[in-house]
Amino acid sequence: MRNFKFTINGNNYDVEILSFEDNIAELEVNGTRYRVELEKKVQTPKTPKLVRSIAAPSTDIDVSTKKTSKPAERKGAGSVKSPLPGVILSVYVKEGDTVKIGDKLLTLEAMKMENNVNADKEGKITAVKVKPGDSVLEGDVLVEIGS
Repeated sequence: MRNFKFTINGNNYDVEILSFEDNIAELEVNGTRYRVELEKKVQTPKTPKLVRSIAAPSTDIDVSTKKTSKPAERKGAGSVKSPLPGVILSVYVKEGDTVKIGDKLLTLEAMKMENNVNADKEGKITAVKVKPGDSVLEGDVLVEIGS
């Protein structure tokens, strides 16, 4: 593995490290093999541990959490929020329009890329909260959809 030459109290030693696992080293000193146990101190890592908060969905619909509603309650109502910060380039819907899941609502420019924001619920557009040229942050309400 590695060879070293030591001089201790005027005596020369040729040392070869044969293997090193955990805190056990196998050495050969002037042709004689030794198994050496090293004292190992526990050191804390210098790199801090990254702790992230739980990511919440950016829209009202969370597929992993099934929600139920009362039979008399209107279905599909909610808001469509911005998935990331950016600038609104164009809006394809207006109040009173009826949309289905997957219909294109608007185009958002973020990080020099155009992103389509689609409807994730069906219903009637009750409010359009943005217009072309508006800057939005992640989570801002863009469009409200009622039933």
